[in-house]
Amino acid sequence: MFTLIELEEVIGILPRDFNKPLKEAAFERLKTLYEGTVIEGVGYVVMVVDVDVEPVGIILPRDGSVYHKTRAKLLIFSPRIQEVGEGEIVEITEFGAFIRIGPMDALLHISQVMDDYLSYDEKHSILLGKKTGKKLEVGDNVRFRVVAVSISPGTVGKISITTRQPYLGKIEWIREDLEKLGAKPLAEES
Repeated sequence: MFTLIELEEVIGILPRDFNKPLKEAAFERLKTLYEGTVIEGVGYVVMVVDVDVEPVGIILPRDGSVYHKTRAKLLIFSPRIQEVGEGEIVEITEFGAFIRIGPMDALLHISQVMDDYLSYDEKHSILLGKKTGKKLEVGDNVRFRVVAVSISPGTVGKISITTRQPYLGKIEWIREDLEKLGAKPLAEES
């Protein structure tokens, strides 16, 4: 879900930043340009990690900025279909749960939680299985599989996930299933 990429870009250092070290000014400019945006075909830019700047820049007529070639390392969030991950439930609604995965929230639709009829308890913000008695609530950690991704420039982005497959779901449920099979339990979270 997270990758590091390198990007080459020519950026303009504004006159107000001439008093700063070149690397610092370039780093701030790249952060402003890229952090929190989506690069088409690449993903959501979480942060600029590092930057190298050519010390000699170009000045254009009637433009106060100095333009420098840069090579930046960016941390990208780009979930892939069929990828398995873990996240925390941050909201429960009548149609499912929202799971925080990286810088975004993914939708776990009520039909994708488990093979059981689920009811929504609005007062306690809980999804409860009718036959199994299993419940999901805010703060629970779940393991999921990504089933759909739509992240493009200019949109909020959507990620759909499922926990309706073996060894997916609330971490506590997975531990219980493994114990029933006599398998070694999952490592405790620290």
